[in-house]
Amino acid sequence: MLTSEDGKFLVQIARKVIVSYLTHKKIIEIPKNTNPQLMEYMGVFVTLNREKQLRGCIGYPEPVMPLLEAVIDVAICAATRDPRFNPVTSVELDNLDVEVSVLSKPVLIDVKNPKEYIEKIKIGQDGLIIEKGPYRGLLLPQVAIEWKWDEEELLSNTCMKAGLPSNCWQSPDIKIYKFSSTIFKE
Repeated sequence: MLTSEDGKFLVQIARKVIVSYLTHKKIIEIPKNTNPQLMEYMGVFVTLNREKQLRGCIGYPEPVMPLLEAVIDVAICAATRDPRFNPVTSVELDNLDVEVSVLSKPVLIDVKNPKEYIEKIKIGQDGLIIEKGPYRGLLLPQVAIEWKWDEEELLSNTCMKAGLPSNCWQSPDIKIYKFSSTIFKE
């Protein structure tokens, strides 16, 4: 379990790496006094907002590398490689809010009937990953709250995020995973 101090540290590192990369094209090194728990493998997303509008969001839903290494990597990607946006400029740094979401391991939601998904999802607690063949879409738990969605709207929007029809969650050959996240903000 990460503490609020751990979260504050992760957010500070994310900001520091973005500033360093945008101003000097340098990637910071992991501090030597890092809490060993921050070197455990965990999924993570870094979200950038400017004036309460999404400016970039990239992450790893699966625990593919040590958390702090992943934060450094996805902070740079959120600032420079989110395909929905132009790269962040150094002029924007003062107006940028950094958020780090540390994810639990995704768990496949097992249902016999697709309508059961609605009762197995908790808005504000669960993020979703929807997979069908090569298509995959993810929405973090906070997205449903920000948009005031119910369970069916969260399912539909996750389908669309995957590039699939909004009702694909009702298909028997779809895989839907849920996960939780601990969110740390500046």
